[in-house]
Amino acid sequence: MNYSIIVYILGWVLNIEAAAMLLPCVVALIYGETAQLFSFLITVAVSFIVGLLMHLKKPKNTKFYAKEGFAVVALSWIVISLVGAVPFVLSGDIPSYISALFETVSGFTTTGSSNLTDVEVLSKAALFWRSETHWIGGMGVLVFLLTIVPMVGGHSMQLMKAESPGPVVDKLRPRIRHTAVILYVMYLVLTVVECILLLIGGMPLFDAICLSFGTAGTGGFAVTNAGVGGYNNVYFEMVIAVFMVLFGINFGIYYMLLTKRFKEALKNEEMRTYLVIVTVAIIAVSLNVYSIYGSVGETLRRSFFTVASIISSTGYGTADFNLWPGFSKMLIILLMFCGACAGSTGGGMKVARIMILVKSAFTEIDHTIHPKSITTVKMDGKKVSGETVKNVRAYFILEMMIIAVSMIIVSFDNFEFAVNTTSVITCMHNIGPGLGAIGPVGNFADFSVLSKLVLIFDMLAGRLEIMPLLVFFSAGIWGRTKRKKDSKESRIIKKEKLI
Repeated sequence: MNYSIIVYILGWVLNIEAAAMLLPCVVALIYGETAQLFSFLITVAVSFIVGLLMHLKKPKNTKFYAKEGFAVVALSWIVISLVGAVPFVLSGDIPSYISALFETVSGFTTTGSSNLTDVEVLSKAALFWRSETHWIGGMGVLVFLLTIVPMVGGHSMQLMKAESPGPVVDKLRPRIRHTAVILYVMYLVLTVVECILLLIGGMPLFDAICLSFGTAGTGGFAVTNAGVGGYNNVYFEMVIAVFMVLFGINFGIYYMLLTKRFKEALKNEEMRTYLVIVTVAIIAVSLNVYSIYGSVGETLRRSFFTVASIISSTGYGTADFNLWPGFSKMLIILLMFCGACAGSTGGGMKVARIMILVKSAFTEIDHTIHPKSITTVKMDGKKVSGETVKNVRAYFILEMMIIAVSMIIVSFDNFEFAVNTTSVITCMHNIGPGLGAIGPVGNFADFSVLSKLVLIFDMLAGRLEIMPLLVFFSAGIWGRTKRKKDSKESRIIKKEKLI
């Protein structure tokens, strides 16, 4: 394990977080929130100094392999969460550190689950920081790092692979840094466009920025207790709903459109499946809840917003789906599992993984019927490697194991079955609301400290696609092991090294 490179990268991550906290400082100045200003400035100063000391000296050993990539990604997200919770506690906005940590992890992982009973008592600076964590976490702090820091040794794809959601990570440009810049530029442009559209509709600037951050990162933190539904404005809801769907699409598709590869973009199998699922779900929910709302327009309005919010893992709400029929509730749970596209800011298992799992299952059935036939899984007309199929299956198994264990632990809080199950599912898939007491009008305030810690782990595991956290907590990666120069393991590690 190359500890020097890990320390170096963590130093830069702390400096990026310190820079990001300057925005809440500006907000505190504007609204005259002295306590919040000093709380953020203290955290900024400490983060900057410690981070500067950590990356001041460039490492002599620049070798960077997959295990370092997974370890540094997991450690970076843990560190930014631990540090990001400090201003809430110092200012008194959230006195309990565990509650502040839950809120911060929920923000960075773009989950949007809150353990606060009243967000309107928070300062403007605190509300802004909650929403800003969504935007930072949506695309990833290490992806942002790649846009500003030429990574030592050039081994940067490991960071991109470990942090980006989905089973496949493609380069948009030959150099990873250029890819990261393109991703963040598109991310920023879409965020700004949404914010402008909300302002045109008459939404206050502060609200428009915060809700745009939440939509872009598919997070879901609102600035009022009533959330998006509190505005009772069809225009606002439609703008946010459309952008929730857009941010759930692989950003590689937007790059294809920008480079005028229209046919290739439209033929993308995952995107088409994602849009079909959205459309079918809206129709199915609308037919099921029509009797509640009584008009086609109102029914489509509520159904479209809720489906877009859940499948994109944003979690904004304009309707209490706890009051919907059982069929619609079941569809919502299925959408929680499904999630958005790989390479988007959305959560869930990802449409690509589900497609690969389904296709691999059918190929196994076909192979059983015709043992001598050669069956392969294909996406967009191209063969999916056996390694990718194996990784998808492993991901599914690990996720089910973590969900099962988490449900057992959370059940000690003695909530009803729907709360125990959906609390874990919604945190693991970074959705936000669940059913029952944690529905669109509820929160996680009544959960025990143990349950909150479990859900914090689930949120991080879901956002980081499980493997980085498991690798980080694996004792085997931290020891120094001797390998023969020409061993099979040595050759595998060499292949993993980025060029």
